[in-house]
Amino acid sequence: MTKPPGQVPDLRDDSGVVPTVNLAAEAGRSDFYARAAEHQLAPLWRVLHGLVTEKPVPRCVPAIWHYRDVRPFLMEACGQISTEEAERRVLVFENPGLPGQSRITQSLFGGFQIVLPGEIAPAHRHVASALRFIVEGRNAYTAVAGEKTMMEPGDFVITPSMAWHDHGNEGDGPMVWLDGLDMHIVNLLGASFREGYPGKVQPLDRPEGAAMAEAGTNMLPVDHDFGKTLTSPIFNYPYARTREALDRLARFREINAWHGHKMRYVNPVNGDWAMPTMATSMQLLPKGFATRPYRSTDSTVFTVVEGRGSTTVDGKTMEWEPHDVFIVPSWQQVTHTASEDAVLFTYSDRAVQEKLGLLREEQL
Repeated sequence: MTKPPGQVPDLRDDSGVVPTVNLAAEAGRSDFYARAAEHQLAPLWRVLHGLVTEKPVPRCVPAIWHYRDVRPFLMEACGQISTEEAERRVLVFENPGLPGQSRITQSLFGGFQIVLPGEIAPAHRHVASALRFIVEGRNAYTAVAGEKTMMEPGDFVITPSMAWHDHGNEGDGPMVWLDGLDMHIVNLLGASFREGYPGKVQPLDRPEGAAMAEAGTNMLPVDHDFGKTLTSPIFNYPYARTREALDRLARFREINAWHGHKMRYVNPVNGDWAMPTMATSMQLLPKGFATRPYRSTDSTVFTVVEGRGSTTVDGKTMEWEPHDVFIVPSWQQVTHTASEDAVLFTYSDRAVQEKLGLLREEQL
């Protein structure tokens, strides 16, 4: 908004930095700014320090959602709306610094989805890639690109970009999982497409376990073309295998002072992250272990699989227990302390930042 002539505008940006322009001369430029605005032109020098900051200035803030508080709302939502009407019955984690934007961080989506016994979340597909991290329940499934997989708590399940997928619950209790999507990255680039399947479920033309047989045993079939996709052909990484890998690692490898025992999920075809846009990891923090201060440019979502402890982000401490979800914003100093053996699942936009050469981290 143009200030009246003679009034010096406040050019202080969100970081509190005052630009290097001559503030006394700004009043005389008001007419120029107004005429330029009529042609959709704006002076960079008035906003430069807010666009190119000296360090990251994330709009998201540290936040935690306790499962004991969220679960009652999930159960109530089941009485408010069906899976047919909602298509996906999800309660979104809205970061307090980004209200009304369906963002858990600036670049990522997060929410809890619930499916009751006998329900089916109908098939659709979209450009945005999705992950499911199973929180509660048994005997529910997801079907991805013609193959069905049963899901257990702690499993990490992938829905690749533009793959048909539907979910169903064949058990006798509610099924809850964490949904993580890169939709905000896709929307930033103006690349979103979505399509509903003609029927409620997609046809299954591959036996259950086919993907794991093809790519989950450190071997790949010589006559199979995995194409140009950057997403792992394994779309269910079972928690039993993940937990065993962490336990084996902890028996012989010195613990990392900043991360505990941490392992990343990988694509067995190319050795990269399991998903091209979202980095996913699991870390084990032994009882009594406290990490050293660390920070990185990827805002990270954590969910607690096992154990209890606390996380301190730039002086703010969050106490957590199983199934809680919390986030650590970009470039904010973080430490974790485990009051009992704890396992944490994480996802972030690190995969994108690495590919673009943007990632920075510091072990303090």
